Amino acid sequence: MNKQDILNKLPYSKPFLFVDEIISITENGVKGTFIFNENLDFYKGHFKNNPITPGVLLIETMAQIGLVCLGIYLSESEKKENIAFTSSEIEFLKPVFPNEKVTVISEKLYYRFGKLKCKVKMINENKEAICTGTLAGMIT
Repeated sequence: MNKQDILNKLPYSKPFLFVDEIISITENGVKGTFIFNENLDFYKGHFKNNPITPGVLLIETMAQIGLVCLGIYLSESEKKENIAFTSSEIEFLKPVFPNEKVTVISEKLYYRFGKLKCKVKMINENKEAICTGTLAGMIT
């Protein structure tokens, strides 16, 4: 399965697609990017005159790249395609502003009995950590 096949299998579309590119993917992890375009609707109200990206969308971006893309890749031979996000434990370190490009780096902790758990980190273009933690999901 190539990177474009994975992107095509994602169960999201704009405006709720937070994956621009998969840089690399193996059975042990994935690395991908997303640019938070200043025209995204949520910036109009979060926060007035000082827009920043909501933490829940940072988690969603980490989950789409670091959990769902990897889950699609890992489950290809099993012909399973549904992935349900089940838990997160994330620490936020820096804000993300409009037009910032982020990179998500995910390392598989385990994948067994349909459960995928990953250590995930989001960094900015200066290679500074934005948020880090663990994400888990079920592949059915």
